[in-house]
Amino acid sequence: MKKIKLKIEGMHCTSCAMNIDGDLEDTGRVKSAKTNYAKAQTEVEFDAAVITQGEIVSIIKKTGYSAKPQV
Repeated sequence: MKKIKLKIEGMHCTSCAMNIDGDLEDTGRVKSAKTNYAKAQTEVEFDAAVITQGEIVSIIKKTGYSAKPQV
């Protein structure tokens, strides 16, 4: 399993964070997603053989937010 942290832009409330988590986990290709509204970040655990970081970012964008790797 691989874990990444992504900086999220465009969240307005904790419901936004729950939407991101739900959309990622609903794919069935992400083990877990923990989005923190206050920190404007998400931590995603996934199998790199099943889904790529780029696909994760794309799912977040389709949800209505922007995401980029956290440095």
